[in-house]
Order: sequence, then structure tokens, then C-alpha cells
Amino acid sequence: MVQIKEFRIVMPMSVEEYQVAQMYMVMRMQQQNTNGSEGVEVLENRPVVDDQMGKSQYTSKLYRFQSKAPTWLKAFASLESLIMQEEAWNSYPRCKTVIKCPYFSKFCLTVDTIHKADNGDSENVHGLTKEQLAAREVEIIDIASAANDYWSYIVGSNTTDFTKFKSTRTGRGPLLEGWQKSSNPVMTAYKLVIVDAPYWGFGYRLEQALIAGERALFLESHRNCFSWIDEWFGMTMQEIRQLELKSDSALNQKLMVEAGHRWSDEDEDVQSNRLPLKSEEHKLAVDA
Repeated sequence: MVQIKEFRIVMPMSVEEYQVAQMYMVMRMQQQNTNGSEGVEVLENRPVVDDQMGKSQYTSKLYRFQSKAPTWLKAFASLESLIMQEEAWNSYPRCKTVIKCPYFSKFCLTVDTIHKADNGDSENVHGLTKEQLAAREVEIIDIASAANDYWSYIVGSNTTDFTKFKSTRTGRGPLLEGWQKSSNPVMTAYKLVIVDAPYWGFGYRLEQALIAGERALFLESHRNCFSWIDEWFGMTMQEIRQLELKSDSALNQKLMVEAGHRWSDEDEDVQSNRLPLKSEEHKLAVDA
């Protein structure tokens, strides 16, 4: 059964500021979570023109976080088979991410994101059909919340107390009860998560686990976005793009140098079964 969940994350910043904040956060979190045995490998990062998204920044990545998979999943799937492949199209303020796993060829997770200058009260920003709306669940994520669960432990936990936090450079904060209604500036990331794992016996469990994992990731990453505001505030898109290219190179070098190689013998099957870098959903035309 396909699972549809819409997460709404309200942020105390403008839509323009969030574009830089999100890119900075992704770079820093990737660096923090990449080491000699696991991490993020960037295969492509380039501007493209996409049939659906228009002018976009296209990225293709491999995620090697097999040790963080649930124990019940690792019980019947080898660690090497759990490498995840991600394609993303950043056509800000709209973005699309597609995640697949060669071992589970029928599995697919997509995240469609729309960023709006509101406080999370817009309905159906993704233009869903009546049937999709009936199946959709909506959850508003409060970045001032520090609730922890299994996935919070796996993803990481930003311990900043936002009820006491105040940005030195912008004066924003603390985030007290009801801050979403009073914050100025304010914006919301509307993230529509669709998970399809059509496997008898464990498909539904896998779908629920992935949605819970995405929720924890959204909470952690957006808490980081705001707590790191004094680091990224004032940066231009040109500056952040230059940092991104350096970060991509550093990630790949870290994986190769520390691990001694990019692909182990056990990874050969995964490498040979890599998904096409241009997915059927997004026929990329010509570079911008």
C-alpha cells in the first residue's frame, strides 16, 4: 500500500534565506556523517533543464548508511545491498528527490517540496487529487520540539534549546510557544513524502519505518538550519555553490582515502546494477 505523508516545517526566516540555509545544512551534515566506512558519495552535481522541473540543479548521490538500518531489515538483507541511490532536482522554490535501492527494485521513495512564505496554513500546495487528499496525512513539525525516538538516535539529535536560543547576527529567537504565528520573517517547507514498497510480509513495515526516518531527518536538519544561522547568514548563492563543489570533492576524497577504495568486492553487484542517472520520471534535456 502506498503511503502519503505531508510534513510542514515552519521556519523563522525568509524563503530566500532558506535556500542558502538548506544548502549549507546539507553540506555540513554530509561532512559530519561521512567517514572511512560510511557516508555520502556525490556522483553528479550540475545544472540541467528538466521536462517537469525546468531549470534545476541536478544531483546524484549514493548513501552508505547500512549500519543504521533497522535490525529486522538487516536480518534478511546483506549490508552491501542496502546502499541507497538518490536523484534530486533543485528548482527552488520547488524541489524533487527520488530514492531507490537496487536490491529492492520495486521500492521507491519520493519527496516533493514546495517552499512558501507562510506559516504552514496553505492547503494542497502540491495540487493533489481527491483520492490522494483522502489518503494523505498531514503533520506539522515544530523545530522547537526536541522529542526523541529511535530514529532521532539514528539520524542525530541537535540539543539546542530554542526556548533560550537567540541569533547573534539576526536577533531572531527564542522560539516560544506560538512562535510560528508571530515570527517575522516566516516560511514553510511543504514536504510530500510518498513511499511505495510493494513487498508481501514486510512492505508496510518498511514504508512506516522510512516515513518515521524521514520525519526524524526533517526535524534534525531544520533544527540545524536555524541553530547554524550565524554561520550561513549573509552568504550569497554564488558563495554557497562554490562551497558545495568543494564539499562534494571533499566527501568523495574522504571515502576513497580513508576506506582505501571506492568500491569493495562486495559492492560490485550494486555498482553494476546502478539505476540510470536520468530517471524515467525526469528526462533531462540539455544543460542550462
